[in-house]
Amino acid sequence: MHSYPQPALALVADMEAAAATDPARAMALQGAPGCNGHRAALEYDPQCLPLPCFSFEDALDAVKEGRAARALIPIENSQHGRVADIHFLLPESGLYITGEYFLPISYALMALSDGPFSAAYSHPQALGQTRHYLRNRGIVPMAYADTAGAAAYVKEMGDPKACAISPRIAAELYGLKILDEGIEDAADNTTRFVALANKPLDAAELVGVPAMTTLVFEVRNVPAALYKALGGMATNGINMTKLESYQKGASFSATRFYADIVGAPGEAAVDLALEELAFHCKDLRILGTYPQARVRG
Repeated sequence: MHSYPQPALALVADMEAAAATDPARAMALQGAPGCNGHRAALEYDPQCLPLPCFSFEDALDAVKEGRAARALIPIENSQHGRVADIHFLLPESGLYITGEYFLPISYALMALSDGPFSAAYSHPQALGQTRHYLRNRGIVPMAYADTAGAAAYVKEMGDPKACAISPRIAAELYGLKILDEGIEDAADNTTRFVALANKPLDAAELVGVPAMTTLVFEVRNVPAALYKALGGMATNGINMTKLESYQKGASFSATRFYADIVGAPGEAAVDLALEELAFHCKDLRILGTYPQARVRG
């Protein structure tokens, strides 16, 4: 799928061609060249061949179709919460989480002119992470598919009153002027990415390694179902570091839960906790067990 602004198309074509020569090294990401996903991929695996994809679905499809061995997808941000759609896409993708990476986020304001600016284009997550900066300057936030794509779009428009919020590298790629840096509202702004592949990690790869397990589940529609379902986590001493709910379908009668726990299946306490959880669930699916990139607790 090609819906990038013209200034990004040549770069995308070159990166697609490189990835096609060695799919085993290719890593799919959402966004135009220069986005945070591009940065994260190169930091997570400096030997990878980044494969830009316009949407999250496109990035997941690249792995399912064999055009990339892995995808690296943002799942949550320390300031703006979970990335939209990911909780719906991951369980349906058929892919497995095989790793995680925490990327410190820093944004720059870039444009063709020195301003003043009437609108700033960027991904909704980036706009949310710089909302105080924009509000204090009276700049209207305008959502775009990704941060670097927004920079390419500002270049394509040629509008001196438009600016983009994007990683610094995007200004270098698309010929924009950097007018301000470090404009994120929080100095500790961090995004967590997960690596996805067609097959889960072999349990042998996790022996002796602090691990995380990600799962989704749907409890039975009875009173105190969630309380009972999670009781096994408490009684078996399992640290649940994340629990989020989202609706399944439009009936609003079935709620699914996304959770991260410390530990791996095969550990006695984890197995007992998952067994008890499954007893109280209509559906339970493990999305992956993988090494911790950051110690929890």
